[in-house]
Amino acid sequence: MRVSSTERILNYVLLIVFAVFATAPVVTIVLTALGPQLGVATGGLHWGNFADAWAQGDFGGALTRSLTVAVVVVCTSLALSILAGYAFGTMHFRGATALFCLFLLGLMIPAEAIVIPLFYSFQSLGLTDTLWAVALPQIAQSTAFGTFWMRTQFRALPDNLIEAAALDGATSWPALWRVAAPPLVPAISTVAVLMFMWTWNEFLIPLVMSPSRTWATAPLALNIFQGQYTADTALMSAAGVIIAAPIVAAFVVLQRYFINGMLEGAVR
Repeated sequence: MRVSSTERILNYVLLIVFAVFATAPVVTIVLTALGPQLGVATGGLHWGNFADAWAQGDFGGALTRSLTVAVVVVCTSLALSILAGYAFGTMHFRGATALFCLFLLGLMIPAEAIVIPLFYSFQSLGLTDTLWAVALPQIAQSTAFGTFWMRTQFRALPDNLIEAAALDGATSWPALWRVAAPPLVPAISTVAVLMFMWTWNEFLIPLVMSPSRTWATAPLALNIFQGQYTADTALMSAAGVIIAAPIVAAFVVLQRYFINGMLEGAVR
């Protein structure tokens, strides 16, 4: 179908408008982060704001803790999601529908509804203020979505692909990792980026599960920093850029797989 020049121009205009709308807040916060701090009258770009925010907010420790939690959550959730999605998507067994609906409860029940009971359960087990108290609830949430996502991807694979592997003598384990998983690398990368983003931005679970702030993650550190430097917008913006940088870097590195995964999921 041919597209007229008028339609093409309108498409570009709409894309430019949406691009400006999406990037304007990012550009604004970066420019604010490079502006003068409160009480500083000199002009120019103040790159030292990032160093000052890093030192005063102790973001080094917070970013390390966030990265540790994110690695544990993403790796564990991704492995469990692939295994569960493969089982639900390619195998037929009794109770599969009921068990899958149980997984979906993780998507339907908000964290706010269960975080307090979870805190008392972890407290009775002596797990509060530990890595597992912060990671386990997020593993459960991410695995629920990951299983739903991977089940859809595995069900979209041709049936003869798995059957051919079985005819060649491959059991379920080799068939998964050597036959079924390789074509789904874009979809797996997409859900990995989403899990990393959700884990990195999580605020409530670390806040409740680590009362002594032993495992205070980056969003908590930013919240504490905000309370100390509310009036200094330059330092606040610099701190926000520091906290957001790892997510942006992860997306830039994996954007090709992320976009391909989203497009493949839409087509399927």
